[in-house]
Amino acid sequence: MPTVPISMRKLKEILRLKYGVGLSHRQIGRSLAISPSVVSRYANRAAQLGIKQWPLPTGWDDTKLKHAFLQTQVKMKKHSLPDWATVHRELRNKCVTLQLLWEEYCERNPGGFYSYNHYCRMYREWLKTTSPSMRQVHKAGEKLFVDYCGPTVGVTDPETGEIRTAQVIVAVLGASSYTWAEATWSQQLEDWVMSHVRCFQWLGGVPELVVPDNLKSATSRACKYDPDVNPTYQQMLEHYNVAVLPARPRKPKDKAKAEVGVQVVERWIMARIRHEIFYSLASLNQRIRELLERLNNKIMQKLGYSRAELFIQLDKPALKPLPEASYSYTLVKKVRVHADYHVEIDKHYYSVPCSLLGQQLEAWISGELVRLFNQGQEVAVHPRKRTYGYSTRNEHMPEAHRQHATWTPERLLEWAGHIGSETHSYVLHILNSRPHPEQSYRFCLGLLNLHKKYSKARLNAACARALKTKVWRLSGIKSITEKGLDKQPVQDPKPDLLSTMEHENVRGSEYYH
Repeated sequence: MPTVPISMRKLKEILRLKYGVGLSHRQIGRSLAISPSVVSRYANRAAQLGIKQWPLPTGWDDTKLKHAFLQTQVKMKKHSLPDWATVHRELRNKCVTLQLLWEEYCERNPGGFYSYNHYCRMYREWLKTTSPSMRQVHKAGEKLFVDYCGPTVGVTDPETGEIRTAQVIVAVLGASSYTWAEATWSQQLEDWVMSHVRCFQWLGGVPELVVPDNLKSATSRACKYDPDVNPTYQQMLEHYNVAVLPARPRKPKDKAKAEVGVQVVERWIMARIRHEIFYSLASLNQRIRELLERLNNKIMQKLGYSRAELFIQLDKPALKPLPEASYSYTLVKKVRVHADYHVEIDKHYYSVPCSLLGQQLEAWISGELVRLFNQGQEVAVHPRKRTYGYSTRNEHMPEAHRQHATWTPERLLEWAGHIGSETHSYVLHILNSRPHPEQSYRFCLGLLNLHKKYSKARLNAACARALKTKVWRLSGIKSITEKGLDKQPVQDPKPDLLSTMEHENVRGSEYYH
């Protein structure tokens, strides 16, 4: 196995992009900012283990993947040197690219080969003074570049006159330069993610790759070589079966198409509406769509075609279809299991199996559901609640808690009624005397245990005596039965202050007999 360490998330993304999306090793490497040779080694290892599908076969959780891929190393064969004279001759064919020749070289040498960057570098060194210039050529349906405009647009509140600024997001397809834009209130995560969803719907399909800038909503940690994609953003892209290729910091060529698209939108749309007044975000977006249609149908001078024409000819046929299931915004975040086997999400507490105490889980939070995962395995699902409270499943409880949860006030009163009317009245008083009925469950269960030791008649008589003498402690009931006071007639209590005082912390006269 390769010695280059990668995270578990990146390993699973390699397998998803290879078997779920069908990208080449080169495309996967660019998407994840790792060498294609590293991708090939992990892919070869997957084939050795019989993994040739996505989703993964049953039983392949994170622990098994880590042991199989990240803790085993296989000695690699020595790299074979390409025949540069043949490479140079092949490149004279206008249909042949250096990347195609590199991929064929990789197929001939599966045990060991140079990365694409190293391959290109050696070829340029071989060429010496005849190095060709490398232009960016985008395949149809391959890339969608996304970025925000710098200037904002004001939206006026019709009642107060207050002006609120709106951000404008721009998306450009690589092959046709077909452009989409819309205004949102912010660049925050939900606005960023849902703008992509609306863009995909507008295009009528999805590309293979999305190339965003390194804003916080796209990447949790920007890095030239190993960026961390925001998990909520990545979860949305996985729903659409799209890979992400964040632009590298301080590498403007990576997002040149997006920057040109932003400039065009700023000059063609935002400049035209700079004197217009908008009273809602909807009216602003309606105006943007009108100008977008004009922009995309405008003939580009150097090409002689409009963006819309090129989109129909190139990108539209190559876009992948939209999934049948619609996307619902799902926030992905890390949560910690508390000592009461619950996790807190927006002031509501959701249970997980009690064996996961102290573990860090991944929560998927949509409008309807809260799904909780441990090392890639779903461990709990709850309906989403937006108020303070607890959502607890019996199967998540420890055994002692589970037994306690089976009791309800109705069931306790039904049981007490089987003992006798005095017992029923006594239990009803206990349930009503606590702020919450559950606080009295343990007391009532204590009475249940006394029933195992004493007959129904004696326990009912003890409750009758306790009601008359105002004994509200379980220890008082035990004292009555242990001393046989339940068999004796009850004298009317003396009309003093103590006898008329009713409180759970006052023992009553029977306690002292």
